[in-house]
Amino acid sequence: MKTKEQPKVSPAKAIGKGYNRFWHNKQFYRVVKGSRGSKKSKNTAINFIYRIMKHEWANLLVIRRYSNTNKQSTYTDLKWAANKLKVAHLFKFNESMPEITYIPTGQKILFRGLDDELKITSITVDVGILCWAWFEEAYQIETEDKFRTVVESIRGTYDDEDFFKQITVTFNPWSERHWLKKVFFDVETKENDTFADTTTFRVNEWLDDVDRKRYLDLYRTNPRRARIVADGEWGVAEGLVFENFEVRDFDPIEKIKQVQETTDGMDYGFTNDPTTLVSSIVDLKQKEIWIYDEHYEKGMTTKDIYNMLQKKEKLKASITGDSAEPRLIRELVSKGVRRLHASVKGKDSVMHGINFLQGFKIYIHPSCEYTIEEFNTYVFDQDKEGKWLNKPVDANNHIIDALRYSMERYHLGKGKDKKKTYKAIQSLGL
Repeated sequence: MKTKEQPKVSPAKAIGKGYNRFWHNKQFYRVVKGSRGSKKSKNTAINFIYRIMKHEWANLLVIRRYSNTNKQSTYTDLKWAANKLKVAHLFKFNESMPEITYIPTGQKILFRGLDDELKITSITVDVGILCWAWFEEAYQIETEDKFRTVVESIRGTYDDEDFFKQITVTFNPWSERHWLKKVFFDVETKENDTFADTTTFRVNEWLDDVDRKRYLDLYRTNPRRARIVADGEWGVAEGLVFENFEVRDFDPIEKIKQVQETTDGMDYGFTNDPTTLVSSIVDLKQKEIWIYDEHYEKGMTTKDIYNMLQKKEKLKASITGDSAEPRLIRELVSKGVRRLHASVKGKDSVMHGINFLQGFKIYIHPSCEYTIEEFNTYVFDQDKEGKWLNKPVDANNHIIDALRYSMERYHLGKGKDKKKTYKAIQSLGL
C-alpha cells in the first residue's frame, strides 16, 4: 500500500485569508466571481493539487472556452501550485498535451476547451473516477448549453465515504445579462446544492502597494468599472454605449466567404494603455458587423507590433490606425506595413463613429475576450446630478476606438477594397 505524502508547505499559509469556506466546500456547484487580483485562480489551483494528493479516487477536468488558452493559464497555475506546496517532484507535467499526472497513483488532471464540447463527454480515466471539473474564466462560455454538456459528463460514484463530485466555476462578472448570474446567483433561479461567493482584491495580502493603488484609483476615474474590477460585482446594463451587440460563436472563414468584406483598425498605447488590433467582417447590406479577431497588449515596441501583424498575415491589409501616433505609423509603413493609414480626427469624430456603429447589429466571437469586456463596460458619462450625457467615458475603449477607426472607410466614403476577401482568409492562416 502506498503511503500518502503530505505537502511540504501548510496549505493554509499558501492560500492566505478569505477562502476558508471555498476550500472546505463539497457542494455540487462551487462558484466564485471576483475582482481582478482576488487570487481566486491561484487558490483554486492550490486547492486541487492538495485534493488530488488527499483523495486517491479523484481526477480533475479543467475547462476553458478555448483549449489553447489552458497552457498559459490553468496549466501554469496548477504547476505553480505544486511548486508552492513543494510537491512538484510528485507530479509529471506534460505541457504539450497539456496533462498533469500524480505519479504515486496515476491520477490525472486533464485540460480541454469547449471548441467541441461533445468530444469532452467521452473522456475516461484509468485510475479512480472523473469527479471534478473546473471551469476557469467561465464568463467566456457564451451559452448555458455548452456548460451543461460538460457537466453531464461528471457522473458515476465511488465506494469511499469521503467521495463527492463537484463543479468549480471561477470568473470575472462583466455583465449582469450573462447566464451565470441567473443560474448561480439569483435567488429565484439559482441551482440547488450551490455555494456561490464573491471575492475582491482586498483579501489578497500579497498584492503590492502599486497594484492596490491602481484598483483604488478606479473609484475616482471610472466608478462603473470599479464595481466589476475592484468589487467583483456584476456590470450593469444601464448607461451602456452599445446595446446592439451579442456574443455568438461563428465560423470566420465561412462568414468571410459569404460576406466578402473585412476591415481592420488599430489603437496605440505603451505603458498604461494597450496597443490593440480588431478585425471585423462587415455586411453592409444586412447592417451587421462580425468581430472575429483581436490583439490587446501593453508595452509593444514598433518591432513587436510589426511582428504581431506579420504573424496575423496583416502586412498587406488595409489598416486604419490612430492618427495621434504619426511617427509610429510612419515607422510601421517603412518596415513594410504598406497600407497602414491614419484615422480622421475632427470635431465630434468620436460620436460620429459611435453613432455609425450603433446602426449595426454587432456580433462578437467568444474568443475576443477583451472586445467582450469593453462592450460590457463602455458607458456614457454622467453629470454631478447623475444625469446621462451624450458623451462616453474615455476609458476601457481601446478595442472600440480601433473598431471606430476601421469603420471610417464606410461612413466617410473611402470605398471598398476589392481584394479584401482573399487577404482576410489568408490572415486566418489558410
